[in-house]
Amino acid sequence: MTLEPFGARLRRAMDERGPLCVGIDPHASLLTAWGLSDDIAGLERFSRTVVEAMAERVAVLKPQSAFFERFGSRGLAVLEKTVGEARAAGALVVMDAKRGDIGSTMAAYAESFLHEDSPLFSDALTVSPYLGYGSLKPAVDLARQSGTGLFVLALTSNPEGGEVQHALRPDGRNVGATMLAHLAAENAGEEALGSFGAVVGATLGDLSSYDLDVNGPLLAPGIGAQGATAADLPTVFGSAARNVVPNVSRGVLRHGPDVVALRDAAERFAREIRAAVAGDATP
Repeated sequence: MTLEPFGARLRRAMDERGPLCVGIDPHASLLTAWGLSDDIAGLERFSRTVVEAMAERVAVLKPQSAFFERFGSRGLAVLEKTVGEARAAGALVVMDAKRGDIGSTMAAYAESFLHEDSPLFSDALTVSPYLGYGSLKPAVDLARQSGTGLFVLALTSNPEGGEVQHALRPDGRNVGATMLAHLAAENAGEEALGSFGAVVGATLGDLSSYDLDVNGPLLAPGIGAQGATAADLPTVFGSAARNVVPNVSRGVLRHGPDVVALRDAAERFAREIRAAVAGDATP
């Protein structure tokens, strides 16, 4: 059965639970910091703890698939369980897999994460458009059909991204701005919030030269460990700040494995973000 469109579900979750996405990033150093072994047992314990602490409270959880894939099929089995349990507890799950290809291969990637019969079925998927935005059509089509969403890499926070994303096209517009324009077209006419969002780094400073109002969500990495703060959001995103889904990973996860400490950290970030977006200096 087709879900209510992702954008509408995300808008409601952000309004009710606060505008926060917490990453599930079980990299080796974090497992060690939690006192866990860098193996399947540690991966399972880490993932189960994050879901227990967060899934009933935060709007979005974002597993980074690479940290599960490195353990092979057993790691993917943990990822399947993590996604299913997080969604069952009420969190929206954005699969951070950054897939990008053409034709039937792109369709297969989309089916892996956006088809309701897939064991990795997620509410949204991160994708790379740098084989041309049109290469994403199979994922766009399936997302519309299934009520899921996409987050398209547009203006990422890593310094290397600029050599592609800031490159000028013959029409004088750079590549990142072109991706934003494509997303605005996808979301045209949606009343709550479109289901096709962009990844835009919170560390990029003033982006007023870009039209970030794509009528869709803006997934914003960089809050916390990468140096950006909630107070930076209005400056970076301007009038589009209400549609920003700030992603915090290490800033929250470093408080584990204590469940209460994890919850407190997430709630603190959510309060600060909500206050900053509302223009209230006191969280």
